[in-house]
Amino acid sequence: MRVLLVGSGGREHALAWAISASPLLETLWCAPGNPGIAEHATCVPIPATDIAGLVRFARDHAVDLVVPGPEAPLVAGLADACAREGIACFGPSGPAARLEGSKAFAKEVCLAAGVPTARASVFDDAEAAIAHVRREGAPIVVKADGLAAGKGVTVAATVEEGIAAVEAAMRARVHGEAGARILIEECLAGEEVSFFALCDGTHAVAFGSAQDHKRVGEGETGPNTGGMGAYSPTPRFDREAERRAIETIVTPVLAEMKRRGSPFVGVLFCGLMLTDTGPKVLEFNVRFGDPECQVLMLRLMDDLLVAMRAACDGMLDRFSVRLGPEAALGVVLAARGYPGTPEGGTEIRGIEQAAALPGVTIFHAGTRREGNRLLAAGGRVLTVCATGADLAEARSRAYAAVDRIDWAGGFCRRDIGWRALSR
Repeated sequence: MRVLLVGSGGREHALAWAISASPLLETLWCAPGNPGIAEHATCVPIPATDIAGLVRFARDHAVDLVVPGPEAPLVAGLADACAREGIACFGPSGPAARLEGSKAFAKEVCLAAGVPTARASVFDDAEAAIAHVRREGAPIVVKADGLAAGKGVTVAATVEEGIAAVEAAMRARVHGEAGARILIEECLAGEEVSFFALCDGTHAVAFGSAQDHKRVGEGETGPNTGGMGAYSPTPRFDREAERRAIETIVTPVLAEMKRRGSPFVGVLFCGLMLTDTGPKVLEFNVRFGDPECQVLMLRLMDDLLVAMRAACDGMLDRFSVRLGPEAALGVVLAARGYPGTPEGGTEIRGIEQAAALPGVTIFHAGTRREGNRLLAAGGRVLTVCATGADLAEARSRAYAAVDRIDWAGGFCRRDIGWRALSR
């Protein structure tokens, strides 16, 4: 198969790594890619949001399958544009991608499908939203309705923090137009889990779970980020829990999307809170998570390309996904200043030595090459991953690799996996 992968982050590097292992693969391109992806694919300088350019490339190069990594091209209609050219795309149509593109729409679908979720109100007016925060009290959750690169959620511990989050989103527009509309939700208590399912519009199969670490600081402190690390499997979400999630969450959502005329094809990422009364949906994403994708790909025992094609062909009722028994843990190395303005252009050394350690795989995200030098070129720059017989071994190996990397301009959290390992 001839495959075009879209994106340039750590998630896309992990997907390229997994796709390149398929015996069905003939050629793999990535637009625009990064230096790590270039080890597995031919990178082409087309931005991930250039829908016309991506489809033109796919048509001109007889691409059999387009694999979008990030959410923005899906929300912009990449799958629809591919369909018009008769090109298979592993991802939802623009209308179906609204499950991530609009949190208000996702909430509406959950309620229509009878899926348990946090109680929420939607606001287009800042004064009304502030009055609601004062009335409800804290803790309370403020969410930008649109795409905000994983940074549009504030869990406010006080009323003052909640009001500040409303003003930042709706008045200061720190999230751009994504914050013109907001949701204000009840703050659910429990433990968060990221659960993934492959979907073909009608059927769904579990693709495993992971736990992300969203806040920039150790002990879950500081502002939210796109994710500072992840591990898989999650101790509190076993195969039986996955089966129930498919039955009570994913399948009803697929049925509701099909009823609305927008069947969902691709991977559905269910952000869940494990409450005392069972899992409740916090949000949906319409792609693999980052950094969750990295640890899931390390555990995958099946051919990813076959699984993606089965989803596109509506054949997941004949399919299942096997993940290995080993644990995987990933630590994000970020540039100083992240999640604000990251420092760019600093040199990174020692990656080859780190990657040579047992069980270690390093995925590039925000990097670029300048001659023989590897430089930081983004906020989240590398995901240093490792597998092990258990989570403790995976974590030990991952941090041993982190310590081999010489990068004065970077930082990481030192407590990835703390929740599971503290039990």
